[in-house]
Amino acid sequence: MYRREGETRVTAVNISERRGTPKHPVPYLELRLHHGIVGDAHAGDWHRQISLLAEESVDKMRAMGLTLTPGAFAENINTTGIVLTALPVGTVLEIGETAVRVTQIGKECHSDCEIRRITGQCVMPTEGIFAEVVREGRIYPGDAIVIKKECGDEVH
Repeated sequence: MYRREGETRVTAVNISERRGTPKHPVPYLELRLHHGIVGDAHAGDWHRQISLLAEESVDKMRAMGLTLTPGAFAENINTTGIVLTALPVGTVLEIGETAVRVTQIGKECHSDCEIRRITGQCVMPTEGIFAEVVREGRIYPGDAIVIKKECGDEVH
């Protein structure tokens, strides 16, 4: 099951201008083919152009007493209503006027992760996903997310 109860949408969009710095919310993301997010330090022609993390995952860490803002885990897009880690690699997500293809589930957490040091765990390595741009455009907070299969058929 890919969907949770309720609406499937973007809750925040975030960038960092330099690697190794926290991401911060912005009004929108501008996506470009073979590049990723305009203005983001992790942009480039590679498989991890965009990172996504579910708000429900961030809430697990908030329940541990942490005050966390969007981008705290270096995610570009915060979502709600979608089980990101259940999506197979290759799944296409239509987000607003754009589309991205899932390229990786999770990642290795670097040893100096501040949240991991404080709590003993970090949700991005196990619950974050990565994607590449397949259709350019802008993503805004509140945009709907539609789950598509590689072939373009809607997943139910």
